[in-house]
Amino acid sequence: MGRQVILGMDEVGRGCWAGPVMVGAVILAEPIIGLRDSKILSKNKREVLAAAIQASALAVAIGAATNNEIDMLGLTAALSLAYHRALTGIAASFDLIIIDGSFNFLPDVSHTRTLVKADSLEPTVSAASIIAKVTRDRYMAEMDQIYPGYGFARHVGYGTAAHMSALRQSGVCALHRRSFAPVKCISEESSRITRPTQ
Repeated sequence: MGRQVILGMDEVGRGCWAGPVMVGAVILAEPIIGLRDSKILSKNKREVLAAAIQASALAVAIGAATNNEIDMLGLTAALSLAYHRALTGIAASFDLIIIDGSFNFLPDVSHTRTLVKADSLEPTVSAASIIAKVTRDRYMAEMDQIYPGYGFARHVGYGTAAHMSALRQSGVCALHRRSFAPVKCISEESSRITRPTQ
């Protein structure tokens, strides 16, 4: 009996105030030394591992849901959409999908299971988390050029003090998730300030 082929999947950007959520999907062809949860790796190490994954993996895909889709659908439905989009990008066959965490974003797909801390325990999921993180960080760095002044290249959309300061100074931009409470508050404050008096 042959080795079970696992498709690992993980997402990044769930708690951000701006930008998309992205889901990585990876099937490894061979072991890659150094795979870990992307959150505990340095940026340089993630970049090196992402290149190794892209070069040697049997399949790699990314699925995303935009900030506007998050606002329209809600975070859970948008994540499910991103997971389905990532899955669509996988052409190779597999036996099992493992999703990091305890929530199954692909309930309609057979042979899918969740695993808490899978990004630390299952190499394919570690690889997926690295691909998702590196891809999203690069995207947010590009958006920093389009929306300067928000610091997207540094905090990649997460709710830091610097991000809040930029929001208060520059207001909400097209990349922000307007349904998220901190952004919504700033947007409402701005509306009250700019609303003409009767």
